[in-house]
Amino acid sequence: MSFESFVIAATILAMTPGPGIAYVVARTAAGGRSEGLASCFGTGIGGMVHVLAAALGLSLIVAESAMAFNLVKYLGAAYLVYLGIRLLLRKDQALMVETVAAGGARRALFEGVVVEALNIKTALFFLAFLPQFASPADPLVPQLVLLGSICVALNTFVDVVAVFAADRLLVSSAARAARARLLTRVSGVTMLGLGAYLAVARREA
Repeated sequence: MSFESFVIAATILAMTPGPGIAYVVARTAAGGRSEGLASCFGTGIGGMVHVLAAALGLSLIVAESAMAFNLVKYLGAAYLVYLGIRLLLRKDQALMVETVAAGGARRALFEGVVVEALNIKTALFFLAFLPQFASPADPLVPQLVLLGSICVALNTFVDVVAVFAADRLLVSSAARAARARLLTRVSGVTMLGLGAYLAVARREA
């Protein structure tokens, strides 16, 4: 898979409404823009924890066997297909914004790190997604760290945009629901197609 394909897929997936965007919007609603931005950078730091863990873990796997790494790719592709099907079958719903208490920017930053670092779904996604664009024939850790950092940067950028647009999003619930449905469908098709393609693509030895 080309680097361009990775950027396109990562961008679409980053724009998909989910718990991360809901969390930073809730923080913005509770404590204003500064608290919302702090939570964005907190979740970004937490995401990098998963990137580094995935890079180190997968490098240990490929050190043992390139075949084992290709097995991880197959399992990852299957997981992406599963996620894509779940997105397409998910009932239409607006972005759910929970009520949180204001606690200041420092607390928002800390809680953002903890919430994201302990999110097992993020860990599984990185383990499934990143290996699809890496080659076991080349140094693995730099590849995965670069790809993962791009994913985290895109996610953080989208979260920051959500913070600045929070007031408008919270007011216009009908428009928000329509955007959420469209982005969810696009993301589901992207993930399903990506997983299916990767499952049948020729693997590197």
